[in-house]
Amino acid sequence: MIQVEGLRKRFDDFVAVRGVSFEVPEGEIFGFIGPNGAGKTTTIRILATLLQPTAGRARILGLDVTEEPERVREVMGYMPDLWGVYPDLTVREYLTFFAASYGMPRRERARAVGDVMDLTDLGGLSARLVDQLSKGMKQRLCLAKTLIHDPRLLILDEPADGLDPRARIELRELLRELSSMGKTILISSHILTELSDLVTSVGIVERGRLLMSGPVDEIVARLAGVSSEERTRLPERGPAERASGEGPAPLAEPPPAGPLQRFRLRTPSEHVGPACEILLSLPAIDATIVDAQELILSYRGDERGVADLVRALAGAGIDVIGLTPLR
Repeated sequence: MIQVEGLRKRFDDFVAVRGVSFEVPEGEIFGFIGPNGAGKTTTIRILATLLQPTAGRARILGLDVTEEPERVREVMGYMPDLWGVYPDLTVREYLTFFAASYGMPRRERARAVGDVMDLTDLGGLSARLVDQLSKGMKQRLCLAKTLIHDPRLLILDEPADGLDPRARIELRELLRELSSMGKTILISSHILTELSDLVTSVGIVERGRLLMSGPVDEIVARLAGVSSEERTRLPERGPAERASGEGPAPLAEPPPAGPLQRFRLRTPSEHVGPACEILLSLPAIDATIVDAQELILSYRGDERGVADLVRALAGAGIDVIGLTPLR
């Protein structure tokens, strides 16, 4: 769906984007993560055909954003981080204006406007002036405007910025619904936890450079300092050495299929050592003591395996005070 190769953007003496490359397959919800000033918005504006890159290429559905901008806009909907409204228009008039701007025939406009208002729960506000909407409702209106021509790709720049917690949750649910409808979504944020339970793949950018990108499970494994390849390559160490806190140990056998999961396990201080030995004796589990009452354990598998893990500890008389997933 999106292919970015060596993208670079210079503003006079300042280089905002430095050779960024990544791909977003069709159907993904791609999180573009980075602090303010990292180059996210500049990259997004190039994808949205609003800026010309200094070097590199970007394609959307095989269309070059520089050479074929009009065709790109037909298949892409862009929601900027800062966007203007026309305060004297009603919600319906605002959306009708943008439907006409996309060249939609008059007979189709009313249907398209009604559809996006229903999808974004704006139907009851169709006669309300735009200037009278709350921040959350204005965000929904901008998203409705972005959807008016039924694009295959949505590019959303900080869509949750400034929203209260309830509005953020509602926005995430709406994005999940759009994804289930077959939309590919690129969404940026400077807050990783804001997108962690929504996206299927991520790209992390800082100071104009892409640090890493790929499926969420792979990124989590890389951030944890381990991968299935690394774990099976390293030599096996004994339980005493692994329990000493000298970093993650390899698995005794190739890890089973399933995402890498990491947990913080709390147990009474007298149970920490025995708990670590029990965990290390189980297949596909790695454990490290981090303080008097805590261990960090890594496990590759499904939720049933986690239940087996807790059952094994309880059966050995280990009191589990808490088991918390780590992101």
